[in-house]
Amino acid sequence: MAKNDTTASASGGLRAAMVAVVGRTNSGKSTLVNRLVGEKVSIVSGMEQTTRNRIRGILTESRGQLVFLDTPGAHKAENELGTLMNRMARGAGESADMLVIVFDASAPLRMEDEGWMSRATRSEDCPTFFLLNKADAPSFDPAPFKAAWEKLCAEKGISRKIPWLEVSAETGLGCEALLEMLFSYAPEVPELLFPEDIVSDFPRKLAIADILREKLIRRLYQEVPHELGVRIDSIIENPDNTWTVNATILVNRASQKGMVIGNKGRNLRAMKRSSEPEIAEAYGLDGCKIVPFVRVEPKWFKNHFILKELGYKE
Repeated sequence: MAKNDTTASASGGLRAAMVAVVGRTNSGKSTLVNRLVGEKVSIVSGMEQTTRNRIRGILTESRGQLVFLDTPGAHKAENELGTLMNRMARGAGESADMLVIVFDASAPLRMEDEGWMSRATRSEDCPTFFLLNKADAPSFDPAPFKAAWEKLCAEKGISRKIPWLEVSAETGLGCEALLEMLFSYAPEVPELLFPEDIVSDFPRKLAIADILREKLIRRLYQEVPHELGVRIDSIIENPDNTWTVNATILVNRASQKGMVIGNKGRNLRAMKRSSEPEIAEAYGLDGCKIVPFVRVEPKWFKNHFILKELGYKE
């Protein structure tokens, strides 16, 4: 997806870095990356485990370029897909120049939060930042998180100082201060890491599949979203600057097929209405037509070949 307003050039003084945005599931990582980049590059929903791929959102401006790795949230894995998502999250921190650990400070401290704190004690060579998200929420309370970090440092006998920042990814509160700090830690580079006119290098088939999955998740409840996969089979580029996108929606059980389709096809029509203009706008099209097919594929999330098709495996 292209970015329309960039001011950076490849002259001296540029700074650039790969920034891994990690944390437990549903802490607001995708909302934060979208806010920092200034455009939607990651899907967002209130459901846990929404982000399944490691998505790069690219911010290019006069100070340089920050490449954000939006990672799946750490959670208790119950199948191969969950294991892969956790592996992606952990691996992102190992390959990045900086680590931003996001905590939902409007909710109680959880085991996964403490796990990421423990991870921070083992990466002293990597600049790390603790982000207390949802600062606009009435229940926002940083104290338990800071206390847990102090306790962990005391137990391990370390004295690492990590900056704490209070932000709201939803409203943008504190986000400019975060960018200021990230650019100050980013190394100077002779040229940008990516072309300055893009905001994501995420493959378009996977990006479109994520958009369709997001729209369906918003209409479905219970276990269906976690057993829902979307594969883009083909993108037909028509002469009139429109696309025809053929998509297969995978479900785990026959009973879920009717839920995804909805009464008289209501859910699929709603998915098409909301996703088609979003895809057209993102790719500069005059129109987009989604042709969905719902397929029952028992335990697809354990199938190596399907996981590879969906981009969850290399």
